[in-house]
Amino acid sequence: MDQMKYLKELAVRYPNVAAASTEIINLQAISHLPKGTEHYVSDVHGEYEKFSHIIRNGSGAIRSRIEDEFGNTLTTKQKKNLASVIYYPEQKMDLMEEELPKNFLLEWQHDTMVRLVHVARSVGNKYTRSKVRKAMSPEFAYVMEELMVEHRRADKKRYVEQILETIIMTGRVRQFIAAMAHLIQDLTIDHLHVIGDIYDRGSGPHRIMDCIMKTANVDIQWGNHDVLWMGAFAGQPACIANIVRTSLLYDNLSVLENGYGISMMPLVLFAMETYADDPCAQFTIRSRHGSEMDTQTVLAMKMHKAITIIQFKLEGQLIAKHPEYNMDNRRLLDKIDADKGTVTIDGKEYPMLDRYFPTIDFDNPYELTSEEQSVIAKLSNSFVNCAKLKSHINLLLQKGSLYKVCNNNLLFHGCIPMNEDGSFRNINLFGEDLCGKELYDELERCARKAFFSVNEEEKRVGRDILWFLWNGADSPLYGRDKMTTFERYFIADESTHKEIKDVYYRLFNDEEVVDRIFKMFGIKGDNAHIINGHVPIHHTEGESPVKCNGKVIIIDGGFSQPYHKVTGIAGYTLIYNSYGLMLTAHEPFKSVDYTIRSGRDMQTNQVATEVSQKRILVGDTDNGKKIRENIKDLKDLIKPYRNGTLRQNQKN
Repeated sequence: MDQMKYLKELAVRYPNVAAASTEIINLQAISHLPKGTEHYVSDVHGEYEKFSHIIRNGSGAIRSRIEDEFGNTLTTKQKKNLASVIYYPEQKMDLMEEELPKNFLLEWQHDTMVRLVHVARSVGNKYTRSKVRKAMSPEFAYVMEELMVEHRRADKKRYVEQILETIIMTGRVRQFIAAMAHLIQDLTIDHLHVIGDIYDRGSGPHRIMDCIMKTANVDIQWGNHDVLWMGAFAGQPACIANIVRTSLLYDNLSVLENGYGISMMPLVLFAMETYADDPCAQFTIRSRHGSEMDTQTVLAMKMHKAITIIQFKLEGQLIAKHPEYNMDNRRLLDKIDADKGTVTIDGKEYPMLDRYFPTIDFDNPYELTSEEQSVIAKLSNSFVNCAKLKSHINLLLQKGSLYKVCNNNLLFHGCIPMNEDGSFRNINLFGEDLCGKELYDELERCARKAFFSVNEEEKRVGRDILWFLWNGADSPLYGRDKMTTFERYFIADESTHKEIKDVYYRLFNDEEVVDRIFKMFGIKGDNAHIINGHVPIHHTEGESPVKCNGKVIIIDGGFSQPYHKVTGIAGYTLIYNSYGLMLTAHEPFKSVDYTIRSGRDMQTNQVATEVSQKRILVGDTDNGKKIRENIKDLKDLIKPYRNGTLRQNQKN
């Protein structure tokens, strides 16, 4: 009865044998096409221009496609210029209109349109015409399709030329070139995977989120910096304080003030009054140097100290409320000896670099003053009611998750918490011991309750879990024994700044351990991988991002500017197409203007490849499994049509 009910619902879409048979033919054909290109990026940390460029150039895939298509028929300069047209069509056309006389400009426009048609046809070859058509600009869809289909036929040469001439004559050449360039970009990347940490450090996370919102096929694995912003939007005060502090530290208040319209005035007024005579020397702003500091920098340092003390108080309250977090070693305000100017950590006393704490009552050090309460309340109101932030957090909730299994690959940002013996570490946050996949699943369920539960207590617990995911010792997103923020501000001894990584980051070279992880997440077969980020690879020291004989790939290569000295490069990206996997290391991106004017692309170096023994088809992917299930359902539908159990609608 259940099957017949389902078949009746399916019959609404396929009302007769002809319709069902036609769909079977379509699905069978699609399953034999080459798989689309998956593009993996991680830890982009607000670096919008670099992120945007890598998406536009497909991590070098477009440049390779131009080389394959034109070879020696175009000069190196012509190929570079064509690539820059595809990446930045509007800006490149502006430049050419400035530099070329009108007769040469018309020739350039004509040749560029022809070359774009060639490239578009090349990148669209592995898709159905229906899919390519849907990716086209509605304004030019008919013309684009005609050119891509007919441009190589000798008997249609005049027809094609007439189309091109008419586009120029009607003054629509700029719009057409832009539409063709965006089509090529869209077809080059079939699916985008963002493996965490979109936010913090760089100045453009809001612009990256806007870019991702325009991407049709995308998923996001939450990073610890992302869940921090999710917690802030949900109204978790400690998350808000952390965001404001890191924004000040990295000189990125513009993200809050200009990107999201969140006013810092409550903090400004409080800091100016409370720390008026305090130099706040330990609270420097990383991008600002020099002995003579301007008024703006001095104020930023006072704000920095003010929100940091508020953060430590809020976190101390939160840790006391949740002993199950096992983070009592992060409650350090009560370990300060104000008279001696020292703090005791793990039984050892250290002199403090800063001894001025006008808002701390050392008899009750975690209590906010009324002024601090007012500051955090006003900031919370701004975060919770920010419409733009709401749209971005909704995207993280709709397209994001803590992990994803896709085409035999396990994607997550941080780690699988483990014991020294290679077993999965049990963590008790919800009244029962959980590890591995079960831990991830329960943490995600709890985090989502912060936004969707109708129970206020469940929402509060969900908000607090988002903060735990940000920096908890047992958080699979953080993956270190502690976050030593307090020590970095107040203790000179750098041994106290050390953060020990989870043993996962040593054990992921053990094939038995990795195979157990695959088994836990239901992944079978020889061609399986873990793909994650979070911990930058020290490229200059010879560290490889490929671990465990190719089963584990770490794609955090230091996308963010502050990491470039550590990693020696400017990030990794991973491409998975019908030929296999290709890992690419990127050099620093100079600027959009440099790329447009010089035609030179970001320098990339192929780090590792894994070539498939046979070309991978759609039928070999997760989508192929769904296609086979759909074909089976359609065949099951045809049977009752044939034997008369279901009536066919012959009008369709």
